[in-house]
Order: sequence, then C-alpha cells, then structure tokens
Amino acid sequence: MSDSTRPGSNVRIGGTGHRGLPSVTAQLVREALRTRLASYGDQELTGISSLADGADQLFAKAILDQGGALHVIVPSAGYREALPAEAWSEYDRLLARARQVECLPFPASTEEAHMEAGRLLVDRSDLLIAVWDGQPARGHGGTADVVAYAGQRGVPVEIVWPDGASRD
Repeated sequence: MSDSTRPGSNVRIGGTGHRGLPSVTAQLVREALRTRLASYGDQELTGISSLADGADQLFAKAILDQGGALHVIVPSAGYREALPAEAWSEYDRLLARARQVECLPFPASTEEAHMEAGRLLVDRSDLLIAVWDGQPARGHGGTADVVAYAGQRGVPVEIVWPDGASRD
C-alpha cells in the first residue's frame, strides 16, 4: 500500500473539468464527486483547483464538504475578472477557505496561463479527477490538455462524466 492510500494519509487530488455546465449536468457531477470523494473515508484530502466556474468549483466544494483542505492555483492576476460575473461570489468564498494559494505570474487570463496552471495542478497531485466528456479541448489549456499532460507525467486520471451529463 502506498503512502497516499494508507488510512490517515494525505491524498492530493487535482480537480479539472468543463466550464459552463447545464444545471442538470452540474447536479449529476456534484453527486458523482461526492460519492467518489466519500470513498476515501478517513484519509486526509487536499483538493487542488483553479476554481473556474463549473467543474472546478463543484470539485472544490465537494473537497471541503468531505472535510478536506483546498489548495488553489490562480492562473493570472486577471483571472477572477475573466470568469463570468455570476461565478465571482463562489470563487471568492472558496478562495477565502483555501489553506494554500499559489498565484502564477501571468498578468492576463490567457490559454497559456490556464495550461501552466493545469500543469502545476497535475504536478502537485497524486490523482487527477477530470469532469470530462472525452472530447478535445475547446482551447489550449482545456480539460483534454490537462488530462493528456497527466498521462505524460504518469499521474492517474479518473474521469467523471455521469450518465445523462451534457455540455453547452
């Protein structure tokens, strides 16, 4: 048994996934994440996320609901403002609950900044949970790119895409 799977050990789980999830899909994903994270029982969890709207925020909430800690990687100085305005209050609430925050030196929320944040997220994780429909990324640094990077680095990936889920 590896150190990251021993009871009471700290498991670092990266969370990535699609933005702009329809409400039915968001509910399906929320339940799937809760079920998956509950399987860790008494292990100490640290969730690593960039807190984008959609899957990132659902993952972060599920980690906190499980009693885990949150490590946030902020891709750029202008990241929050680049998110949809309706996601700002949840972003602020989750960021305030983070145990650790890493801010990357990019001034703007670009695809390059997002890909670098995805790389760091994978590099700091024992496992990547990807809320992903299996389709190619819609822009560099998207979910498919982060999943591919995890594969290159040998970080295990668990795909969460419940039956009935769809994407806008």
